[in-house]
Amino acid sequence: MLSTALVAIVLLVSAFALVAVQQHLLIRGVDAALSQRADNVQAAVGRDVPGSVLPGEGDREDSFLQLIDGNGRVVAASANVASLPSAVAALTPGRAQVFRTVAITRLSSHDYRVLAQPVASGLGARTLLVGKNVDDVKDSVHVLTTSLAIAIPVVLVLLGALLWWLTGSVLRPVEAIRGEVAGISGSALHRRVPVQSRDDEISRLARTMNAMLERVQQATDRQRQFVADASHELRGPLTRIRSGLEIGLAHPDDLPAQQVYRELLTDTTDLQQLVDDLLFLARSESGVPARPHVTVDLDDLVLEAASQLRARGQVNVDTSRVGAARVTGDVHQLARALGNLASNAERHADTTVTFELSEDGRRSQLVVSDDGPGIPAQHRQAVFTRFTRLDQSRSREAGGAGLGLAIVHDIVTRHHGDVVITQAHPTGARVTVSLPSTA
Repeated sequence: MLSTALVAIVLLVSAFALVAVQQHLLIRGVDAALSQRADNVQAAVGRDVPGSVLPGEGDREDSFLQLIDGNGRVVAASANVASLPSAVAALTPGRAQVFRTVAITRLSSHDYRVLAQPVASGLGARTLLVGKNVDDVKDSVHVLTTSLAIAIPVVLVLLGALLWWLTGSVLRPVEAIRGEVAGISGSALHRRVPVQSRDDEISRLARTMNAMLERVQQATDRQRQFVADASHELRGPLTRIRSGLEIGLAHPDDLPAQQVYRELLTDTTDLQQLVDDLLFLARSESGVPARPHVTVDLDDLVLEAASQLRARGQVNVDTSRVGAARVTGDVHQLARALGNLASNAERHADTTVTFELSEDGRRSQLVVSDDGPGIPAQHRQAVFTRFTRLDQSRSREAGGAGLGLAIVHDIVTRHHGDVVITQAHPTGARVTVSLPSTA
């Protein structure tokens, strides 16, 4: 409707302009004809015979000639206006041609276009009046106006119908997209909006919507898997804690209290660690603002993690190849990543965990390796996925919850680094972390 209204305004303005231009051009044509006739009869009127009859042209109402003196009295005229007064006033001395449109009701019901032109005469100032009926002009303008008055409404109706059809055709795919999106619920995220075969804005919009829905589905699937895995992992330590409490209550005299408390403390510590890991990953995914990045002496964090590993006394720790390195980052997150790498290496090592740290000016490279069984090549990328265990039959005590390396990967990625796993020599896993060095 708005488009049709705008077109209607444009058409009406154009129609008025067209009528005005046509009328102006037709009047100019009449003026040119009057000037030509005035030049043709100039010699005849120059004799200035009072009461003489000037030559006529066409029928009685078509045109006329008048010669008037300085006082406006008719000196000579064509036969059809012989008894009529001057059509216009005489020209003042020094004026050239003047055109007027006047009505002469005693001659015709139509208006006349009159040219007043000075004429040289020995008897004083004379003005030649040449008039022509402008009914042809009026008729032409009337025909054009009538044609436009009929054509414009018809054109507007057809245009409105065409615009309505075109708009509906263009917006019908958009409505299909809207209807499909409105019907997509949390349990039907696999649905996609229809995509037309042609490559236009609507098709690109549909493909963009499908890409967004794909990302939403993947995020939802990850969230559901995360909740399911977290529930499964939390059930283990909670079940052991409950079992220990039930056994302690049922047989208070059979089990030493210290043993029960020690087992409960171990399970509670594991549960707290699992909850902390889950909370860290949840905050990481939700986009919680990170702490300000500062310059971190990475070698201090490595030596601290190695010292804690030695204190536990489970494996030998080699830090002979740890050099100085500085990076920019969150010291708490980097310490957490190093702790996870150390714990993972300790869990799988047979006898020794080795730390290496070097810097080449642009990158700092940290290596944590063990002499355990290693990780098969086909599983080295999967271990960075949450809750991934290569041996599903192992207990949590043997294999952990499968979150340590996932957290390491998340922290390293947030620090614009990368982490890869390769084969240590001769056996074991070699985890290499590369981070941008401080400039």
